[in-house]
Amino acid sequence: MGESDGSKENTGNDVKVDVGELEIKFKVWIEKDGSHVLGKGGADILQAIKDEGSIMLASKKLGMSYRYVWEYLRKVERRTGLKLVIKDRGGVKGGGTTLSREGEYLLELFKNLDSTISNVVEKYKN
Repeated sequence: MGESDGSKENTGNDVKVDVGELEIKFKVWIEKDGSHVLGKGGADILQAIKDEGSIMLASKKLGMSYRYVWEYLRKVERRTGLKLVIKDRGGVKGGGTTLSREGEYLLELFKNLDSTISNVVEKYKN
């Protein structure tokens, strides 16, 4: 078997492999003490709150219930000891929610990690 019959031959460092339709995939998430803290879904929640200025509007934008989003935020806050959002209740403007400094940091950390790893994966795709 050799080059004349179309087969690939392993000659040390000159390995050729037909990978066909293989794709490189990855998921990024942040943990604390072995427990999940933030992944893509959580980052989407934080980003929507940042964009919309409201948990209610963020949950509608994402097609999630208000209760689910609120419980998710509480779970992350319990696991990390960080306060992710600042709620402004009622008032003339009707209140709202913004990300705290810690919430902003966690969102940016996730986005930077995801972007960096995406760039590495893209290099291997080409």
